[in-house]
Amino acid sequence: MIRTARSDDIDAIAALHLEARSTYYRGHLADSEFAGPEELARSRDGWLRAVERGDVLCAEWDGGLGGVAAYRRGDGAVTLTQLHVRPDHWRRGLGTALHTACLDVWRAEGIATARLLVFEQNERARGFYAARGWIQDPDTPRSGTHLVLRLTVAPASE
Repeated sequence: MIRTARSDDIDAIAALHLEARSTYYRGHLADSEFAGPEELARSRDGWLRAVERGDVLCAEWDGGLGGVAAYRRGDGAVTLTQLHVRPDHWRRGLGTALHTACLDVWRAEGIATARLLVFEQNERARGFYAARGWIQDPDTPRSGTHLVLRLTVAPASE
């Protein structure tokens, strides 16, 4: 089930975020850049702000949090800032369900373009997004160690 995140989800969201990021950053970045108490606190604060804006969706699985997605609107477009699934829940459709739910929200709001940053070394995520129509942004293809991807959000079928 996909639902809007609540403030009582914050600790579970922050823990899931840390676990997911560890799978693709470990070995590429120093652990202190994505893990540890300071990073967990910073991440938790960011998630809290996003939840308060109403820009976070949760995927429930077996009574717990299996995945999470967050986005931010601005200038007629939206940025998918996070989409994570617990590694032990990969390949169960949670990422696809979260992605589809985000698209449904964006279509309902009339948003035509979405963007995201994906860690260049995260081939699994790059494949996930490519399979859903995301392409490297021709105007701004990179941002540091991340690729910038863009998606044209098709309007809802009439």
